[in-house]
Amino acid sequence: MSHQQTESDVSIDEIPVDLELVHSTDLSRADVPDKIESITWSLLSEQPPENPLVVLIAARWWYIHGAGESDPVYCWAIEWARHLTTGEATASGLFGECRQYLHSLERDDNDR
Repeated sequence: MSHQQTESDVSIDEIPVDLELVHSTDLSRADVPDKIESITWSLLSEQPPENPLVVLIAARWWYIHGAGESDPVYCWAIEWARHLTTGEATASGLFGECRQYLHSLERDDNDR
């Protein structure tokens, strides 16, 4: 493992990891790749994804690029994946925090 990664945008799979945004506190909606944005907003829709692996793709991106384990989108995605795999009720407060956070990203983008 002596290989040094020099690019600022690497990928483990088809979802890019932007090294300049790792655990960023200044994310904007424009920083979110299209596929992740689509999954993320569908988590707030009337028909959220039913495949936990799809949900975990978004969770991983938000964990890496957001505030880690305290990122609201990461927390809701993990909670939704847990619900899908166990059938247990979800913590609805996490849904509200996620929605509020995503809407704040939209407002920040409009203010820029």
